[in-house]
Amino acid sequence: MELIKTENLTKKFGKFVAVDNISFSVKEGEIFAFLGPNGAGKTTTIRMLTTLLHPSGGKIKVNGFNPLTEKDKVRHSFGIVFQDPSLDDELTAYENMEFHAVLYALGKKIRRKRIEELLKFVELWERKDEQVKHFSGGMKRRLEIARGLLHHPKILFLDEPTLGLDPQTRNHMWQYVLKLNRSEGMTVFLTTHYLEEAEKVADRIAIIDNGKIVKLGSLEELKKATKTKSLEEAFLKITGRDIREEKASAKDDLRFRSRVWRGR
Repeated sequence: MELIKTENLTKKFGKFVAVDNISFSVKEGEIFAFLGPNGAGKTTTIRMLTTLLHPSGGKIKVNGFNPLTEKDKVRHSFGIVFQDPSLDDELTAYENMEFHAVLYALGKKIRRKRIEELLKFVELWERKDEQVKHFSGGMKRRLEIARGLLHHPKILFLDEPTLGLDPQTRNHMWQYVLKLNRSEGMTVFLTTHYLEEAEKVADRIAIIDNGKIVKLGSLEELKKATKTKSLEEAFLKITGRDIREEKASAKDDLRFRSRVWRGR
């Protein structure tokens, strides 16, 4: 079953085409890596998939629902860990979880049970009554993963989830994600600049550049197509070695953050 499907998906900001007529699908239970240089269109695509941006053209289905006309059903289908921290530092770990559970209308008994299960899963139960501002970066990431799983989503979006974390914490976080994928069949859609992470965990990899998907396949298929020995070598051969600058609209980024803050 395809949990995510796009057809000719396009997003324009004025004359600038951020996402250019892309089509791909993600199967249930798959770990799908979406990679590309800065400004390639990764985050814009995720924002369209998660109802935070309207496409300029094309079609999207997430868990069989249309993000334009069935926003609530789509939003109940996924959890997300943003590139930037989105926790309330003044609240405790438990309060952050409870606030999110209320937003998803989880009953009191269910949410208490689920919060305890997930905080134990990410090894934060003993710290549940501490304010998040005292947590390390790795602890905050683990809490964000737990929070994103509260409503039993079918899909977990991870947008640069290990950015700024030390190697030990990054490794620990991926252990949780792999455990979820294997034990619950959780579908994972991830972006990362740490190519070795995608190399280790992804079932399939899509490489987007200048708004277009230029290669899509398993790690072995990408290496074979580029005659390289690693994902990093394949990535550089496909996208080049020039440093890229972000092209995303600052206005769009502000609108995105505003929507996240308001929960819209």
